[in-house]
Amino acid sequence: MKVIDIINKSNKTVFSFELLPPLKGNDAGKIYNTIEGLLDFNPQYINITTHRDELEFKEMADGSIVKRTVRKRPGTVAIAASIQYKYNIPVVPHILCGGFTKSETEHVLIDLNFLGIKNVLALRGDGVKNQHVFKPEQNGHSNANELVTQIVELKRGKYLEEDLKNNTPLDFCIGVAGYPEKHFEAPNPELDLLYLKQKVDAGADYVVTQMFFDNKVYYDFVDKCREMGITVPIIPGIKPINLKNQLTVLPKIFSIDIPQELATELSKCKSNDDARTVGTEWAINQAKDLVTNNVPSMHIYTYGISDNVKEILKAAF
Repeated sequence: MKVIDIINKSNKTVFSFELLPPLKGNDAGKIYNTIEGLLDFNPQYINITTHRDELEFKEMADGSIVKRTVRKRPGTVAIAASIQYKYNIPVVPHILCGGFTKSETEHVLIDLNFLGIKNVLALRGDGVKNQHVFKPEQNGHSNANELVTQIVELKRGKYLEEDLKNNTPLDFCIGVAGYPEKHFEAPNPELDLLYLKQKVDAGADYVVTQMFFDNKVYYDFVDKCREMGITVPIIPGIKPINLKNQLTVLPKIFSIDIPQELATELSKCKSNDDARTVGTEWAINQAKDLVTNNVPSMHIYTYGISDNVKEILKAAF
């Protein structure tokens, strides 16, 4: 089932969560354990992240430097299909601009269609490590708006090769990302909202937000989106803090604010267990408030950890 249909047919808040594919060389056991730990709470769909190739530089014994390309987490399509068929839960693989050509994107979408996967999240993705400005692949997309447009064209049966015959439309539900505290590259919040509207106008069915730790930030963001004419569902994304260092790491990586009250409590923590307790309680309060305010769906960034997510869901649902 498509995510937009799940949301539209539900008379209450549903929830989803996000998983990373296994590291290269690992099996899927940890992912399955995470899912099975949350099945009792009836997750309505599961997001699977995608990771681009990375450049690594290794110094050899003779002092020379060897450059190699690696993908640390391959297998997004395969693990997504495995999850959907093993648990009969819709999956939402992420489709990236960064690291992929238009042709590679088309091939992935064709594979997903053959596998019965009808949902994707269209993202620009990160640039190459230490790259200050995002650079697309040759014959790739520069931004998520272009990526959404390609997916919509496939929904109309328009492929990259214009001389194909008997084209089959690929019918996907398309999600895109929104940034309540603005994307770190956007010059201002107003222009960031305009970029989001362009993605929705191109054909996105819903928006899922970057993590935030102050619900007022999310509610204000929704109001501004509605004023801009963005009418699709806007799904809040939350993340329970698990480690002490996330107090400083998360704002740096994701360009988000940690509310002073939460920062103060995390600063008092003497161990990761303490930080996990504080982070879980904070996320519980966020989730309960979001459910009370009838958000259409709530997305949880789990990163493979399910115990504290269980506590959040038990309290909120």
